[in-house]
Order: sequence, then structure tokens, then C-alpha cells
Amino acid sequence: MSKVSILGLKLPSDPRWVNLAAISLQDILTDHAYCEQKAASSAISLIQRNPGRTRMVEELAPIVTEEWGHFRQVLAEMKKRGLQLGKQRKDDYVNALLEFKVKGGSAEDAFLDSLLIFALIEARSCERFRLLSEGLEDEYLREFYRKFMISEAGHYRLFIDLAIEYFPEDRVRQRWQEWLHREAEIMNEIEVRGDRMH
Repeated sequence: MSKVSILGLKLPSDPRWVNLAAISLQDILTDHAYCEQKAASSAISLIQRNPGRTRMVEELAPIVTEEWGHFRQVLAEMKKRGLQLGKQRKDDYVNALLEFKVKGGSAEDAFLDSLLIFALIEARSCERFRLLSEGLEDEYLREFYRKFMISEAGHYRLFIDLAIEYFPEDRVRQRWQEWLHREAEIMNEIEVRGDRMH
């Protein structure tokens, strides 16, 4: 069974991506840094919108700290290499995912979709980090991204577990499959770029 199918993703990343990323190291590190920053702020936002969901609050609080720590690690790596944090770019991948969120449904529908979007982003990030950990020539960066890969796999699992905590498992699995199919379509639609993590 492939690592992609273990994560549930329906489509592997284009094999050209890791080679393009290696060429655009400053850009990919910049985009990675902002991804970690957005992950921390998104977790904070989810807590703020759902303070009564005690398990979620308790589980996400350390994730906020971890994601912000990742942001700082990427910044430190850039500084060590004499690279500067560039400007944040529009994330076509995440924006396309957000367009698939349920429209006009209940707050519960929106909450489930939020958890599954986070799970999907973490799963794709995990897959991309694996590619970097295996495909970069820089041995230090390969290990750097292997650690991120392990972390993202845990986050992916957490968001799926939280969805099953708050919703019937059959409902979660059905909606998750819908998300996986849409994500594969998005991966086919967007341009393969080495300056983007997704």
C-alpha cells in the first residue's frame, strides 16, 4: 500500500514538484513558514469559535504551540542559510478547498467541514514533506523535513479523530470521501509550482 493511500489521498503529488522546490529553496521555505503560521492561527480560530467543545480545545491548545514552534524553526533555518522571509502569497490550493465547504448549511455542517479541511491540508503537507525528506540532495534538509512529516501525520489523525468524536462515524467517512475526491481534482487543476508547499 502506498504512503499516499495510507493517508487517504487519492492522487500523489506530481513527481516534478520536489525538483522544482529544490531549485526554489528560499521560496519554498518562505511558503512553508507561512503555512505553519496559518496552521497556528487557524487552530486558535477554531478554539475561539467552539469554546464549549472541551476535548477539541484541550487537544488543539498544544497544536497551536507546536505549529508556532515550526514557524520559528523554519525562520531559524532560513536565517542560518542567509535567506530572508519573503512575502506571503495567495494559496490557490487552500482557497480552492474552501470553495468546496458546505454552503448554507448548519453550524454543525460548517464545523465538520472545517475539521476535514484541516485534516486534508495536514495529510497533503505530510505527503509533501515526505517527498522533500526523500528527494532533496541536502542531507540536513532531508532530516529537517522528515521530522515535519511525522508531526503532520499526527495532526492529520487528530482532526479525523475529532470529527469522529463530534459526529457519527458514517457521516464523517462519507463526507471525507467527498473531500478526498475534490482534493484530487484540485491537485489536477492547479499548476505545479516549486515555490508553493501545496
